Amino acid sequence: MVGPGRPLFVLFGSSIVQFSYGNGGWGAILADYYARKADILVRGYAGWNSRRAVQVLDKIFPKNAAIQPSLVIVYFGGNDSCIPHTSSKCPHVPLQEYIANMEKIAVHLMGLSEKTRIIFLSCPPINEELHRLAQDPKLCVAVRTIESCKKYSEACKQLCQRMGLKVIDLFTVIQEHDDWSTRCFTEDGVHFSAESSKIVAREILKALRDADWKPTLYCNAMLPEFGEDSDSDPE
Repeated sequence: MVGPGRPLFVLFGSSIVQFSYGNGGWGAILADYYARKADILVRGYAGWNSRRAVQVLDKIFPKNAAIQPSLVIVYFGGNDSCIPHTSSKCPHVPLQEYIANMEKIAVHLMGLSEKTRIIFLSCPPINEELHRLAQDPKLCVAVRTIESCKKYSEACKQLCQRMGLKVIDLFTVIQEHDDWSTRCFTEDGVHFSAESSKIVAREILKALRDADWKPTLYCNAMLPEFGEDSDSDPE
């Protein structure tokens, strides 16, 4: 721990989180906005689903930790939504189990401290054509469809509404651009391009700006570390 202590933001999820600092990623964008204001930690695990996430909650977010995060941004759903294939190992998690797992994650995080805030990211769409072309036909790999992504996105939104949690509807906001299918993904049709990451970061900042949380976690309303006047500071 490097002091003095800043608010701690944790990004928790699968590859959408793990890769969020590369290619102009949304995690890097947030880190830039929160320079001198909050420390952002990435806890992203490519290939993981909500079932695996539940298994390690106590290790990643121990309830007896001396310092608890001020904000946790959670993303699981894309791998869960994969269409199961009997002849291959697949990260698919049935919809009802996915909902139960996400509820377990939310309950655990809410129990960390009274000031720990949570934002869920719903399952985004994909470019099905790029996704199909990226697959090796000799391997029985997991396949995703826009329809399956939509089902898991809606389930995440409904859970958050029931639990009173903030959720960002990635499935909808990414498709607001006319050319979203070509601009918003890398060549695998699943992971975010720099353009898509700008959308994700924008929506997170908007949610933080509009939240009535005290203290505020919106970057423009937070004071920078060592922000007092000093002879060493530029005018």
